[in-house]
Amino acid sequence: MDHHHQQQHHYDGGENDYRQQEDDWDRDLLLDPAWEKQQRKTFTAWCNSHLRKAGTQIENIEEDFRDGLKLMLLLEVISGERLAKPERGKMRVHKISNVNKALNFIASKGVKLVSIGAEEIVDGNAKMTLGMIWTIILRFAIQDISVEETSAKEGLLLWCQRKTAPYKNVNIQNFHISWKDGLGFCALIHRHRPELIDYGKLRKDDPMTNLNTAFDVAEKYLDIPKMLDAEDIVGTARPDEKAIMTYVSSFYHAFSGAQKAETAANRICKVLAVNQENEQLMEDYEKLASDLLEWIRRTIPWLENRVPENTMQAMQQKLEDFRDYRRLHKPPKVQEKCQLEINFNTLQTKLRLSNRPAFMPSEGKMVSDISNAWGSLEGAEKGYEEWLLNEIRRLERLDHLAEKFRQKAAIHEAWTDGKEEMLQQKDYETASLSDIKALLKKHEAFESDLAAHQDRVEQIAAIAQELNELEYYDSPSVNARCQQICDQWDSLGVLTQKRSEALQRTEKLLETIDQLYLEFAKRAAPFNNWMEGAMEDLQDTFIVHTIEEIQGLSTAHEQFKATLPEADKERQAILGIHNEIAKIVQTYHVNMAGTNPYTTINPQEINAKWDKVRQLVPQRDQALIEEHARQQNNERLRRQFANQANVIGPWIQTKMEEIGRISIEMHGTLEDQLTHLRQYEKSIVNYKPKIDQLEGDHQLIQEALIFDNKHTNYTMEHIRVGWEQLLTTIARTINEIENQVLTRDAKGISQEQMNEFRASFNHFDRKRTGMMDAEDFRACLISMGYNMGEAEFARIMSIVDPNRLGVITFQAFIDFMSRETADTDTADQVMASFKVLAGDKNYILADELRRELPADQAEYCIARMTPYTGPDAIPGALDYMSFSTALYGESDL
Repeated sequence: MDHHHQQQHHYDGGENDYRQQEDDWDRDLLLDPAWEKQQRKTFTAWCNSHLRKAGTQIENIEEDFRDGLKLMLLLEVISGERLAKPERGKMRVHKISNVNKALNFIASKGVKLVSIGAEEIVDGNAKMTLGMIWTIILRFAIQDISVEETSAKEGLLLWCQRKTAPYKNVNIQNFHISWKDGLGFCALIHRHRPELIDYGKLRKDDPMTNLNTAFDVAEKYLDIPKMLDAEDIVGTARPDEKAIMTYVSSFYHAFSGAQKAETAANRICKVLAVNQENEQLMEDYEKLASDLLEWIRRTIPWLENRVPENTMQAMQQKLEDFRDYRRLHKPPKVQEKCQLEINFNTLQTKLRLSNRPAFMPSEGKMVSDISNAWGSLEGAEKGYEEWLLNEIRRLERLDHLAEKFRQKAAIHEAWTDGKEEMLQQKDYETASLSDIKALLKKHEAFESDLAAHQDRVEQIAAIAQELNELEYYDSPSVNARCQQICDQWDSLGVLTQKRSEALQRTEKLLETIDQLYLEFAKRAAPFNNWMEGAMEDLQDTFIVHTIEEIQGLSTAHEQFKATLPEADKERQAILGIHNEIAKIVQTYHVNMAGTNPYTTINPQEINAKWDKVRQLVPQRDQALIEEHARQQNNERLRRQFANQANVIGPWIQTKMEEIGRISIEMHGTLEDQLTHLRQYEKSIVNYKPKIDQLEGDHQLIQEALIFDNKHTNYTMEHIRVGWEQLLTTIARTINEIENQVLTRDAKGISQEQMNEFRASFNHFDRKRTGMMDAEDFRACLISMGYNMGEAEFARIMSIVDPNRLGVITFQAFIDFMSRETADTDTADQVMASFKVLAGDKNYILADELRRELPADQAEYCIARMTPYTGPDAIPGALDYMSFSTALYGESDL
């Protein structure tokens, strides 16, 4: 800052020339802006720390001192002296006058004010104003400091050094940079009031925290306002010295003044102690008396309140509160009353001894007033506990009754729940008779149950009555519930009666209907069976074979038709029963559940079947008429067939017998017999048209499905078989006679011999069949002188019956007899002939046969001869011996 200043302001403090101490004191007014800012804040805070004692303060240092009023006030507060009376006018002249009064007062205190004029202050010159305030601070806050023979600035610096000496990290050498880290301020506070700062936690490298801690603690606990900004101090290379000095001087005055104040205070305390004690006793009496009277005033209405509570719990709480009052709350108040009287007497004695006037308590707080109030309290207390106990006994009884009422009511309500709906059910409308009987039994049981509950309803009503008489608090709801129970009880009675009547009425109706149902079932079943039988009969497909049978059916049908009017009457009677049921249902509005339990037959079914019967009768009539006509036609066909069959059958029989006689009786020669037989054959062939006509009639009978014919024993099959036998017999007989002629001629048998053979044969043909069986043949042989064993007879039988039919024909008999008489050996002859052709060999070759015999006969032999297998056989050798034997065998057959 420039030391060649245009204008100097000298602050001359009399004996001490401050300029010699520090050149910078009268620094030129062109202040460094940072210092100006610091000074402005610090000086403003310093001024306000004094002005607040007069109940005011300044906001703007160069504005608020312009009228001189607050400046004069500041000097009065600092000095403790009165200044000349200020001018109250608003004009410039008044303001200048007031500022001059202040400047004159400063000058009167031995301070020479050079170049500071009242006009600059009134005009709000900041630099002049700050210079003036600094002069005041120096004079009134710093000049009087005295430490170990040094005073003012040096004295303050020495005081700071002495106080901070124990703190190693603090070194105070000036009023600017020594304070930048904030530890100096913290050390000053910690030295005097160690409890305010935890000095051990502070760090030299955190000046902001240190400074703010010191400023906050000083303001809060030491009543030193914040005169500095931590930011300004840290942010300025060299903080403003005047600002630092001003703030540090506040610490000096705060700590050094404390000792003097204590001494002065002790002196005053001794003087005031007596007065204070007396005043305290008076205050204590007044407060104690007020509190006690207030407590009595609050307590009496509580004790006088005899309004009962509604619940046991609430009343027991009241009793508990009263016990607390007697045990806990009243005893201290008895103590207080006693203490009050003791305090009053002590106070009066002390006042008398210190020649002070006697103590007169406020209106209504005399000892006698308190005694009277206490008497009233005890009066109110009398009988309160007895009343409480009586009320509790009453409520206990009421609670018991109310609980009993609730329990019984709840049980009853639970029992009645749903009973009205149950009684109003119309279930009987759809019930069967057995259901109704079950419902009646159930209802009777319910009526017994209902009667049993009458007692409880009466008990509920009685309890409600007693609760009313005992003035139960919740009587209205009890009465309402009781009324509801009684009303419902009456309703249940009415509904029970109604249901009982309805059930009985329904039972009677259903019993009637049941009887009718039973009657209907008893009559409908046989009638239904009759109709079903009738329908079955009327629809029965009949197979008749005779007119008598169809006439029998017609007669039975007519008899059935005669029963119909009676059946119709029965049907109408059965339907009448059903109509009666319907009438009852309609009249009494019975809701019929289900159908007749005794039968599944219903009127519709009866009518339907009856209509069916009525419909089937004429159909049956028609069928019988048609069948009658058919049977008449069948009878005609039977007679037509029988008439012919009865002629043809015997005719065939006669012819068969006649042919048999011709062949057996042997009238005339075999040739005569043949002629006779051929005439028969012709007449038989001429009879064929009659057989054909009968076949035609038989076809008609078969087409008409006629299976029997009482007019004849001959069936068509009999006739056919007879006819075929007749044809076969005539043909075979003619053939036999022709064979006999051949045999006779071949063997040279005479007619007499032939007749003899026939006579023998006929004699042993015991069954007259034209054939002998084995036993007949054996007898015949024996009669002719044969003597043979079983083996020989078997050999003969194999000749005469090679096919093993068990019979011997006349032809076979003739062959056997003629062989026995002729005595030739054909097989040997043939075998000898073949031996000649073979050149005396035992076998023959095919070529030899082809050479000696005609071609067809040679091939016949080659085809039938088997290869020769003897020891002298050669390829192609044929066996003529076995062939000859076979030939003989065949011819024999």
